[in-house]
Amino acid sequence: MSRATIYSIAEICGVSAATVSRAFNRPELVSPEVRARILSAARELDYQPSSAARGLVTGRAGLIGLIVPDITNPFFPLLVRAIQRTADRIGSPVMLVDAEESAAAESRMVKQLRGRVDGVILASPRSPAAALREAGGDLPCVLVNRTLRELPSVVCDNTAALYDAGEHLYKLGHRSFALLAGPSASWAAARRSQAIRRWARGREVELIELGPFRASFKGGRRAGEALLATGATAAFAFDDLMACGVLAELHARGVAVPGERSVIGCDDVLLAQTVTPALTTVSAPFADLGRTAVEMLIRHIEAPGATPEQRRLPGAFTPRSSTGPARTRG
Repeated sequence: MSRATIYSIAEICGVSAATVSRAFNRPELVSPEVRARILSAARELDYQPSSAARGLVTGRAGLIGLIVPDITNPFFPLLVRAIQRTADRIGSPVMLVDAEESAAAESRMVKQLRGRVDGVILASPRSPAAALREAGGDLPCVLVNRTLRELPSVVCDNTAALYDAGEHLYKLGHRSFALLAGPSASWAAARRSQAIRRWARGREVELIELGPFRASFKGGRRAGEALLATGATAAFAFDDLMACGVLAELHARGVAVPGERSVIGCDDVLLAQTVTPALTTVSAPFADLGRTAVEMLIRHIEAPGATPEQRRLPGAFTPRSSTGPARTRG
């Protein structure tokens, strides 16, 4: 049997395909009698409404775009899943695009999605503000882990959690710290660095800033090498993937963690829980980030002229095995 369509239902009921689409999407525009006939025929044919059918009446694609800077970074699959689950509940498939850490590609992809999707979620975009504004045009956009005054955004605010991480290390006797900075184009990297600097100033401890490094395992290996050239006994890595690279570099050089160095990551991706030693980190609220981003985008699509929403969701400090007492110097 061929798959049921709005056209086959329209033929059975003696109405137009547009009327069938209205029966599912704008029932107030269809008489109760006609709608009852359409729904009965749909059940008989086991019809499932499609985004194309909805588009006949709404003028929308029924599709959400999602652009991530690097799909190989384990932060993004968790966010993608959260976004996809929320979008699925409202019947909107997600078109995923990987910008491969290229700001130019990111802006180009936003332009290419115009007319193909109803709106776009940009996760941790690397593009300059002016390029994002120009690329988006009148396409509804929501930012995740980045803010622009004129666009809706939801960010994970790790300020309090990073303060807790610093206090955790301070109580363990650490007084010299390394800040292993993330990519220079990353909004989140800049905010995390600012939070750690503020904490360090408040405690009057030594903070050695290194980097920026790529948010990658290889970037973490380079960060680990740089760390060993300092006297820092503890390090804040930009994210968990970088932190795992640091752990690997320290292990390769025979440096014990947490015996000789303590390492803290950020985001709490699956890798942080499975690496040895298990990584002390800051947990991001992935489910809430994804759900909020989709809900914001739908509201922005429905009311494009509304004041852009700005939401901050707190991270949480999660201690594990990669941090321990500061080493004593003989």
